[in-house]
Amino acid sequence: MPAAHHLAPITPGRPAEGSSVDRGFAPTGDLLILARLIRGIGGAMILPTTLSLINATFRGRERGIAFAVWGSTIGGMAAVGPLLGGWLTTAFSWRWAFGINIPLGILIIIGVLLTVAESRDENTRSIDIMGGALSFITFGALVFGLIEGRTLGWWATEGDFTIGSWTWPWALSPVPVAFLIAILGAVAFIAWGIHRERTGRVSLLSFSLFRIGTFRNGNIAAMLVSLGEFGIILSLPLWLQFVLGFDALQTGLILLALAGGSFVASGAAAGASSRIPAVWVVRVGLAAEIIGVVWVGLVIAPDAAWGWVIPALFIYGFGVGLATAQLTGVILVDVPVERSGQGSGTQSTARQIGSALGIAILGTVLFTSTAGILASNLEDQGMASDQADQIVTAVVQSAGGAIAQLEQSPATSAAADAAKTAFSDGTRYAAFTAAGFLAIGLVATLALPSRRPEEATESDHS
Repeated sequence: MPAAHHLAPITPGRPAEGSSVDRGFAPTGDLLILARLIRGIGGAMILPTTLSLINATFRGRERGIAFAVWGSTIGGMAAVGPLLGGWLTTAFSWRWAFGINIPLGILIIIGVLLTVAESRDENTRSIDIMGGALSFITFGALVFGLIEGRTLGWWATEGDFTIGSWTWPWALSPVPVAFLIAILGAVAFIAWGIHRERTGRVSLLSFSLFRIGTFRNGNIAAMLVSLGEFGIILSLPLWLQFVLGFDALQTGLILLALAGGSFVASGAAAGASSRIPAVWVVRVGLAAEIIGVVWVGLVIAPDAAWGWVIPALFIYGFGVGLATAQLTGVILVDVPVERSGQGSGTQSTARQIGSALGIAILGTVLFTSTAGILASNLEDQGMASDQADQIVTAVVQSAGGAIAQLEQSPATSAAADAAKTAFSDGTRYAAFTAAGFLAIGLVATLALPSRRPEEATESDHS
């Protein structure tokens, strides 16, 4: 992701939108995943580039407003996307949910060419290919271990791990091996990055920028916040569809409340950032996020009314709109203009690491809790252990999708009710875990200075 700062602003959009064609016409799951990988590469190049352009173009109060608009747009589209995708999936086909990116991408490319001034480092620098490879190995192994631990076993092998025709042959689970690879990869990544900077070359992660207090502490806070910020987007749609029975379009309409809160926060953040320190806007936003997520956790139940979820999502979205953009501004406020690309790429990497780990951790909490509670519920019903294991496996592996099939047969209707209860409990625990990460992130912001807007402006010109 930090490598994006080497490239012209318009370049990264092309692989992202091109992959939408591949995904829409992918004939197999493997090709679909490959297309998603290409899309992820393009997206990872776009995001830090937008931040770099904002940081280099706007200063002082205007930059606070620009980041407010950027943050509310990001938060709002995270909710509008499921709505649009749900409508396309319900009315047409899931393939159209990918195809919509093509005309949007074309419009964005034209808009950027016509309106955005290019900003780049005058010094041509090589891309850190080795750093990219070590980063991929490190975080790929870490996320693999977190996600697959519940199915493959955290220590002893419990399930089959197969790649092509090869099957994991040892009693030791591949999960602890993956964690060991992640640790060794992280050490090698840091050592390699420091070595490149000492020899005058740019590294994938700009370690020298971490000497700047606001940049260092802000990235730590951003990573912690990202651990919890995207968890609700993972678990809540599954609960709405498979427990409450909403279709994709109805689920998107409910999630639209998040976008509404985020857009409202845009105006509030722009006004507040010109009068009070940006870090206080961040803290208020994080407090709102915590309230929203805890509210969601408290109302979740198999028979919950969707009307109680909407205000919680609005408050959560309002918090995202306040906190996300202003925290980015705090992180980059002391970064020199000529290093805006490196700074924005590094902070984007910190957020992406946090969100990836958060999704993996919260997904583990959701499905591990669901599996344990469902197994206990089925045992209380007197169901045979073999049949109970099959139902638990089906519910967990389908991410709740098997609940509807259980409801169709009178013989398994009681199991369906037990699955709804278990999935609701798992979603609740995931929400409370997300709130815990957000609370830790809020505490981490105490290490950031409460600099008033006029002081930030003076820093920009110094």
